[in-house]
Amino acid sequence: MKLGFIGLGKMGNRMVSKLLEEGHEVVVWNRTSTRVEEFKNQISKIKNADQNFKIGKSIEDLVGQLAKPRIVWSMLPAGEATEEILKQVQNDVEAGDIVIDGGNSKYSDTQKWYESFKKRNIKFLGIGVSGGVIARTAGYPMMAGGDKSAYKEIKPILDSLAKPHGGYEYFGEGGAGHFVKMVHNAIEYGYMQSIGEGFGVMEKSPYNLDLLKVAKLYQKGTLISGFMMERTIEALDADPKMEKVAGVIGSASGEAVWTVDFAKENNLPIEIIERSLEIRHESETDEKIQKSYFARMVGSLRIAFGGHEVKKKA
Repeated sequence: MKLGFIGLGKMGNRMVSKLLEEGHEVVVWNRTSTRVEEFKNQISKIKNADQNFKIGKSIEDLVGQLAKPRIVWSMLPAGEATEEILKQVQNDVEAGDIVIDGGNSKYSDTQKWYESFKKRNIKFLGIGVSGGVIARTAGYPMMAGGDKSAYKEIKPILDSLAKPHGGYEYFGEGGAGHFVKMVHNAIEYGYMQSIGEGFGVMEKSPYNLDLLKVAKLYQKGTLISGFMMERTIEALDADPKMEKVAGVIGSASGEAVWTVDFAKENNLPIEIIERSLEIRHESETDEKIQKSYFARMVGSLRIAFGGHEVKKKA
């Protein structure tokens, strides 16, 4: 298929590379032209990339290079950046076109945009994209909501992004996909906190445990084996004593906050996720947390799975 793609950040540039490898034609636009030039060098060895990769001088130019019905995928941070771009895109696309927000937008914002685009007969999808930096090779898990006919139309794109071990599902109209992704990221907070605390306990044990060896065994079919334990192995292999990362955990976006807010509004218990979120905020100023093994482990996990900016030790 041929599509326009806005945003060549950590996720966007990897997704476009994967699409080009799969033979799709992609027209890109990014706020900074230097990143586009860097990306051109990055994809130079991909077969037919010189033919299938085009650059838009502006969003209007990007849209103009696409045949109707156009497909435009935005992969920008949630909030102001996405809002600004979607306003521009809405002015340049036409009835029958498909617009996709693949960032971690708040589900209620996605719902608003879905209804706004629908009034103009433009098909809008909010697709939560997971999998971190390794999804480029492992495959992206994608959680879709919005116009169902658009979802069906872009399946060749989703098939390519999901290869070989990812997947995708449609969850309903409006902001349904981003709601599912929001809760996924909130669960992630609690899961990472548990790993950090558990390994923090073992780090203080009287047995001088080899924590890398522990993590490797935990990955061999135990109940806590999986993606995040694999990242734990990577983090411990790179920094066994968690000496390189400061215990200022930080948080990449607002999904855990939105999940907690929704749960409270609906009188739902959410203690573990809420406390995990609070600890991340407290780590900004609390020296006891900053010095803890668990906080340094959680920070290291954020680097391992998402390439997130985490404060390093001076």
